[in-house]
Order: sequence, then C-alpha cells, then structure tokens
Amino acid sequence: MTWGTTEFLFTFGDSYTTDGFNISAGVNSPVPGFTSSNGPNWVQFLGGTYNITNTKVFNLASGGATIDAALVAPYEPTVLSIVDQVSQFTTILASKPEGAKWSSSDSLFAFWIGINDVGNSYAWTNVTSQSDFHHTLMNRLLSQVEILYQSGARSFLFLTVPPTNRAPLLIEQGTEAVSQITSALEDYNEQLTSTVKAFQESHRDLEQVIVFDTRPTFNILLDNADALGFVNATGFCEAYQNGTPNMTTQIAPCAPVSSYFWLNTLHPLFTVHNMLAHAISTTLNTVFDEYRTVATNRV
Repeated sequence: MTWGTTEFLFTFGDSYTTDGFNISAGVNSPVPGFTSSNGPNWVQFLGGTYNITNTKVFNLASGGATIDAALVAPYEPTVLSIVDQVSQFTTILASKPEGAKWSSSDSLFAFWIGINDVGNSYAWTNVTSQSDFHHTLMNRLLSQVEILYQSGARSFLFLTVPPTNRAPLLIEQGTEAVSQITSALEDYNEQLTSTVKAFQESHRDLEQVIVFDTRPTFNILLDNADALGFVNATGFCEAYQNGTPNMTTQIAPCAPVSSYFWLNTLHPLFTVHNMLAHAISTTLNTVFDEYRTVATNRV
C-alpha cells in the first residue's frame, strides 16, 4: 500500500491528535471537531487538505492519553489510553463493518503518542532508569501494534514526540526540568525508532512503515519564529488558552490568536499542525513515488 491508495486512515494518540470523534457511537457518527489547536489538527489536515484519495478517517485518539494507564496514569481515569483505543478498534472496526470496509492494502494506521508518557514520568525517581522504563513503554506499545497487525494492518505511520521541552509548560519550570525532559525525550524517540525497525524486521509482509520525526518541523518553526510571523515562541496569551470563538480572534492587548505558536502551556496552534501535516504528506508522497518507480522498473 502507498499513500496514493490509502482509503482509510486510523489514528491513535492524545490531545495533539483527537478531534472528538467517538467510535463507540458508531462508524458514521458525526465528528464534533474538538481539537487542542484552536482549529484543524494534523489528522484533519492530512486526511482532508493533503489527502490524495477520498480518505476516510477514524480518529480514536483521546486527549491526555498515555500508552497504558497502568504504566503512566493520565490526568483523569476517563481518558482512553492506546490500550483502550486499540481495544475499541478490535471491538468495532476489526470486523470491517458497513461504513468501514477497510483492507490491508488500502489502510494506514498512525500513532502519535508519548507526549504524556514522557511528560508525566521524566522526573520519576521510583524507576530503575528512564531508559529502562521507556523500554517497558515500547514493549507495551508494540503489543498493541501487534494486535492491529493480527487484525490485518500492514501499513503504519509513527510520529516522534515533538520538542515539548520548548513548550511554556517546561520553560516555566526552569532549566533543570528542561534538561531532564530533553534527555528523556531523546531516549524515548530513539527507542521508538529502534522498536519500529525491529517490528519491520520481524514482520516481512509489512508494506509502508514510516517513523516521521516531528522535531525538525517544530524546531525550524521555533528557531525562525520571528521571520515566520509568530509573535511569541516561548509563551502564550492567557485570554486564548481555552480556545477562541474562531481561528482569527483577537483580544487586546494580545495579537490575533493565529499569530501565536502555542495556544496554551503545551498545545501548538492549527498553523503548526498545518505545516506538520504538509511535511508528513510530503514524506508519504515521496515513499509513494519511490514505490511507483520500483514497481515500474520491475515491468
């Protein structure tokens, strides 16, 4: 499968990914459209603006999610972890019901998880080491990917955890906290990459499998914030932190909400998600073009 033949996109993750869709209400239930970005998020941009085919999206993400609530507790017990989200898929979508007649050759399964896992655990002192704990998290994540594989999933997209060490939430906590989480993020992302590689090597019938590194996009935007028109790359406007009536709202003395990088202490605005989705789409299309070239040369 390639991005050019993707008819179904299944997404799993946290507040950076959720759009409020509730699969338990039915495969064709309306999408509330709630996001943490004060506008469309990367899934909506990828599935809508930057799709090639008429891609149908099933977004199972839940705001505040971790990989497994038994390993890293979310901010409240009603949050659905990746384990819960995959369970929902297994219960409702694995059977390919009417409205979700997906197949191995036309479906992409995307994960963006780890922001809360790292953010909630980087300062723990009750684990042998952060790296060992991240290994435990990776094994748990891999077990859920394996469930999807057994259901027929063959194409996967994994996003690395972005540089949340540059978010206001961490900046406000001081240099020691920033240093701690920076190291934790690097280790988590390295383990994610190596885990996906091992998964590929042990499953030879996989098709398109990509680890997309979100960090370059975030860092380029943050490093060049002034030139790109962001009025603040390290803080946010408190008047906007819980969302605004529309994407261009302005409440004096702040600049328009769309001019900021961060909506609040941790969540980037839709403008960032748009650029990220464009970068993901470019990567997916590149893989598609490479696949098409190889296929053509075989003829």
